[in-house]
Amino acid sequence: MKIVKESGFRYSEYTNKKELSTEDIRLIENAVEAQKSSYSPYSNFKVGAAIQLENGEIIQGSNQENGSYPSGLCAERVALFYAGVKFPNIPINTIAITASFNNQQVSEPLSPCGACRQVMIESRNIGNKPMRVILVGKERVYVIEDVTFLLPFNFSSVNDAVK
Repeated sequence: MKIVKESGFRYSEYTNKKELSTEDIRLIENAVEAQKSSYSPYSNFKVGAAIQLENGEIIQGSNQENGSYPSGLCAERVALFYAGVKFPNIPINTIAITASFNNQQVSEPLSPCGACRQVMIESRNIGNKPMRVILVGKERVYVIEDVTFLLPFNFSSVNDAVK
C-alpha cells in the first residue's frame, strides 16, 4: 500500500532586521562580527554564526578553511562544538547565521549544509528543547522556529536506527 505524505513547514520572513527583537538583532550582530575571524583564503566566502544559550551566553564561530578542502569546518559547527565544550548541557535557544562573498553580504539568506543541520539537531536534542534558526541576508531574514524543520529525516542515534 502506497501512502503519500507531505512534509512542509512555516517560517517567518522579514525584509528588515529592525523588525526583530532586540535580542535577535544583537545575535545577528554577533554573527556578523564572527565573520571577521573567518579563515577563508581559498573561497573568499566568510560565514559567521552566533549562538545564544539559555543562560544568556553568546558563542561565536566562523568558517575555517584548509588547503585540504574537506578538512575545514563550517561556522555553525565551530560555534556548536565550542559551546558543547565550554557550556555542556546548557540548551541553545537560537543560532544566527550570516555570510559574505568578497566582503559583500549575501543578498539572500543561506541555509546550513547537511552536516551542520545534523550537528545542530544533535545539539538541540542534548538541550531537549527547540532551537530557533535565524538566516540572514541583505535583502531579508528568515526565522525558523526549530532546526528540526530543516532536516526532517535526521539521524538521531544508532539506537533509533536499529529498533
